[in-house]
Amino acid sequence: MTWTLDHTHAEVGFAVKHMMVATVRGRFTEVEADINLDEQAPENSSVRAVVQAASLTTGSEDRDTHLKSADFFDVEQFPELVFQSTSVRRNGDDRFELAGDLTIRDVTQPVVLKGEFSGPVKSPFGDRRAGFSLSGEIDREAFGLTWNVAMETGGVLVGKTVKLNIEAEVAEQAAEAEGAESESEAAGG
Repeated sequence: MTWTLDHTHAEVGFAVKHMMVATVRGRFTEVEADINLDEQAPENSSVRAVVQAASLTTGSEDRDTHLKSADFFDVEQFPELVFQSTSVRRNGDDRFELAGDLTIRDVTQPVVLKGEFSGPVKSPFGDRRAGFSLSGEIDREAFGLTWNVAMETGGVLVGKTVKLNIEAEVAEQAAEAEGAESESEAAGG
């Protein structure tokens, strides 16, 4: 069954060390995802997500501008980050591992995200909803995001490991399509 991402209940976030002591958090605000969820056999499920790199925000305009520049994401040259799942493995009733290929700056690397699944439930609006919480880590340098500055005291300005955190609520498409058909039939069409 195909499900769509509810943009008002979704967040793609990241965290990275700054000067080896503080954690800087950010998120991407524009994300699209096609989710094929097989409730009977979750290992047959799949997802393809596309993130608009220019939608990055960290709460600092200067930092955001630098992250969007050629030193990091180079959003003009590489406007999208893409994740395509390759496998789903259950780790209990509501836990799973989602493996896939992540592409940043035209560099594709395998990534494994640990996840938790909630639902599905029937919403007050009559459709079915489900939720996912995913987390993982990537080495930013493996994707060509290598800009850094060495510090006098040792270490570097920007950490190499980036922690990913994704929260997503999805809606079953078939329920929306059935509702539209019912409205059309009621209107005589």
